[in-house]
Amino acid sequence: MIPVTTFQNQKVALFGLGGSGLATARALRAGGADVVCFDDNQARVEQAASEGIEILDLRTLDWSGVAALVLAPGVPLTHPAPHWSVELARDAGVEIIGDVELFCRERRKFCPAAPLIAITGTNGKSTTTALVAHLLKELGLDGQMGGNIGTPILELEPPQPGRHYVIECSSYQIDLTPSLDPSVGIHLNLSPDHLDRHGSMEHYAAIKERLVAGSKVAVVGVDDGLSSAIADRLELARKPVCRIAGERELADGIYARHGRLIEAHGASQTEVAHFGGIDSLRGDHNGQNAAAAFAALRALERPAADIAAAMKTFPGLHHRMEVVAKQGRVLFINDSKATNADAAARALASFERIYWIAGGRAKAGGISSLEEYFSKIAKAFLIGEAAGDFAKTLEGRVPCTVSGTLAQAVRDAAAEAAEDGAEEIAILLSPACASFDQFPNFELRGAAFVDAVRALPDAGNTQEVA
Repeated sequence: MIPVTTFQNQKVALFGLGGSGLATARALRAGGADVVCFDDNQARVEQAASEGIEILDLRTLDWSGVAALVLAPGVPLTHPAPHWSVELARDAGVEIIGDVELFCRERRKFCPAAPLIAITGTNGKSTTTALVAHLLKELGLDGQMGGNIGTPILELEPPQPGRHYVIECSSYQIDLTPSLDPSVGIHLNLSPDHLDRHGSMEHYAAIKERLVAGSKVAVVGVDDGLSSAIADRLELARKPVCRIAGERELADGIYARHGRLIEAHGASQTEVAHFGGIDSLRGDHNGQNAAAAFAALRALERPAADIAAAMKTFPGLHHRMEVVAKQGRVLFINDSKATNADAAARALASFERIYWIAGGRAKAGGISSLEEYFSKIAKAFLIGEAAGDFAKTLEGRVPCTVSGTLAQAVRDAAAEAAEDGAEEIAILLSPACASFDQFPNFELRGAAFVDAVRALPDAGNTQEVA
C-alpha cells in the first residue's frame, strides 16, 4: 500500500466504494487523513463500515472544512450529468480528484525520480501496459503494474529509487488527475467510446491528450488523424515526441511492418525487433502496441537488443486475443475484452477463417464498421441483447445463428468448425459489445468462454494453452 500523506490531518470526502475506492480509503487513513466515505450502493457501504471506515452520507457533510473530494472513476464527473456529490463539492469550492492524482502527489513528495510510465488510448492500452511491465521484469527491473488494468494504484508498493510504475489510465482517471506527470506518457489511438460520459469526441480526445501533454517524453500513435494531431501539437510545444505506428511507414519514429519493428530517423531505417510469430502479439494491431512498448523502454535508455529479446517471452493479456485452447486445426480465442467494434476489428483482422461469437449489450454504431472483415467470417454465432440487431446487419453477407447464450454459441461454433477443412480455424469470442446483459464484466464473460470450451464433448482431445 502507498499511504497518502499529502492530506495528513485534513478532512477528505470520498465517494465510490468499489475496489479502487476501498483501496483509496485505506491509503488515506494510513496516511493520517480524516476521511469520510459514501456510496449509493448499500452493500458497498456495509462492506466499508465492516472494515472500520467512517461512513457518512455526504449530503449531510459540512463541506466548509473539506480539503478534497476523491471520486471513484466510475462516477460521472460531467456527463450525462455530474453526480450529486460532484455538485456539492463544486458548490463548496472543493477540488475533485481521483486515486491516480493522489499517487502522483505522493510520488512527487517522496521520490519524483521513480519512473512512471502511463498508458492510454481507446484500444490496446491493457496489452501495452502488460507488455511494458513484462519487459521491465525480463530486464531485471522493479516494475509495478496497476491502475485501470486491475490492481488499484494505491495498492502498489511505495515509490523508491529504481522502482518503475506502469499505469494504465482510462479517460475517467485522467479527468480526475490534473497534475499527471509521467516520465513516459503513451497515447495509442482514438476512436469513439465512452461518449455518454464525455459528451463529444472532441472532449474525449482532449482528456486523453492531457496524459501525454504532462509527460517528460510523449509516445504517440499516429495511425488515426486525431492522435496524429496530438503529436503535432506536442511537437509545436517543444515536447519530446516519439511517433509510433502499426499501419503506416514513418519518416521519424518507430513503426511495425510484416512482424518487424523499424526505427526510422530521416533516411535511416533500422530493424530493431521482430514480433512476428509471437502468438500473444498476433495481428497488425499489436504492431502499434509493440512499437509503443519498445519506444517506452528506449526512452528509459534500455538497450534495443535487450528489449527485442524480452518481447519474445511475452505471455499476453488475459481476455485479449488469448489463445486458450487448440483442438487440431482449431484455435479457441478469448477476446472478451473487445467491448466495442473497433477492438473486435483488431481480432477479426488477425485470422483468415473465423467462427465468430459476438453480441452482448451493444454500443453506438453496432458492427456495421466491421464490414471489411465479413469475408473472413465463415459463420457468426450471436448472443445477448444485440443478437437481433447484429443478425440484421449480417443478413445476406455472413451466415449466422442466434445462439442466445455464450455456452450454446461455443457448442454451435465447435460443431460447425469440426466440419471445416481450412488449414487454420479460429473460434473467436470477440463480442464488440459490453458484457452487462449477461455477465457483470468482461473478465467473467471470458472465464465463461473458457469453461464452455472445457465442457465440449471432445474436450479430452483439446490442448489447453491458458
